[in-house]
Order: sequence, then structure tokens, then C-alpha cells
Amino acid sequence: MSVNLSGKVALVTGASRGIGYFTALELAKAGAHVVACARTVGGLEDLDDAIRAVGGSATLVPFDLADMNAIDALGASIFERWGKLDILVANAGVLGVISPIGHIEAKVFEKVMTINVTATWRLIRSVDPLLTRSEAGRAVILSSAAAHRCRPFWGAYSASKAAVEALARTWAGETQSTALRVTSVDPGATRTAMRAQAVPGEDPETLPHPSEVAKAMMPLLAPDYTETGKLFIVRENKLVGYQMPG
Repeated sequence: MSVNLSGKVALVTGASRGIGYFTALELAKAGAHVVACARTVGGLEDLDDAIRAVGGSATLVPFDLADMNAIDALGASIFERWGKLDILVANAGVLGVISPIGHIEAKVFEKVMTINVTATWRLIRSVDPLLTRSEAGRAVILSSAAAHRCRPFWGAYSASKAAVEALARTWAGETQSTALRVTSVDPGATRTAMRAQAVPGEDPETLPHPSEVAKAMMPLLAPDYTETGKLFIVRENKLVGYQMPG
């Protein structure tokens, strides 16, 4: 399905590689101006070149999501330049370590929670007023099957993604009477650097490319998408609804 996002402003975190990179590119192809955030300047510059090659435009914002003041300033800057935000894709995250809970170092656990949970909350707080100013605000929060499976040794990451889903569902409930639609997406096993870190012996060629996940998510960012508070799983390049409790 073709999505027309001409005139829209889209913010993507973790945009220098993987799912974030290709989602930013798909948004640009659809006509949106992309505000691309990541720590890696080189990756953002590569993205900018790719976006320009397809006739799109982007604003690059290199910063670390651990910098909460920078997240606050980002929302203010978007307001000053555009007065609103139409799309948020909160993609950035870290794995931490695959380890028994009792063996995780405090600084590692705290980093996972800071980047995956606290920064996501801070980002929501920063851009919520901007998204509700849009006539069709759309937010996709990237989750993971780890939030539900809670497999041994994945404690920090699983807890962080469960918290992120709770934030997304709560936000969706609080904004359901507005034009903002909030969705959680579990991209499934994907050919990314994080997946390689988590499962080092896996053949990446057996996994879907992140560009396929990006294309599958695009309908959730369209102005005519109407549902809110749902979790979708990407399987075989398609969105499958997941029934969450109560």
C-alpha cells in the first residue's frame, strides 16, 4: 500500500542504522521531511545521502538519548521550526547483556533502563504536545517479543521492553480522544547489529532485512490509520495483531 506523507514532519530515533535507518528512508520516499536522530554522525550522513538520492529531505540531529536535556531541547526546536510533529518512530534501544539477572552489573542495567525506558518517556513528554497539534499524529514505539517471553538471561532487556509497551498503551489511552494514534511494534528477529550481538552464532542471511520491517510498518504511520493502543508483530513482512490483556 502506497502511503502519501507529503508535507509531514517525521522524527525517527536510532536512525543511523538498521530498522531506524530504513524507516527514515521509507518516510522520506513517501514525502515526509525526516528529523533523524542517532549517536553516529557517519551513519546519519549516509542516511542523508540516501534520502537526497530519492528526492527527500532530512534534518540530522546527532545526540545520545542518555542526554535528557537534549531530548527536551529537541521538542522545543521542532516547535520553533515547524510548530508541530506528525510522526514519531521511537526505535533507538540497547540490548545490554545476555546474563543471569544476578550477574548483571548495576551500570549495565541502569544504561538499558535509561536508554530504552527513561529516554522513551522523556521523548514522549517532549513531543506529545507537538503530535497532538497535528491533524493526524502517528507514533510507533518499537518493542520486542522479549517483553512477553521473558526468557532466561534476557532480564534487563525484557523488563525494559515490557515497560516501553506499558508507556505506549498508557499514552494511547490518554490521547484516544485526540487525532493521535499510538502503536507498539515487535519487529521480530531482524538482520540488525543488535540481533547479531544477542545471537552471535545465527546466520544473518536467514533473517528479514530491516528494510522489509520498515516497509511493513508504513501503514501504521498513514493519516488514514485509525486504531490506537495496539501491538503489532511483523511476520513474513506483514503486520499481525497481538491481543494484549485488558
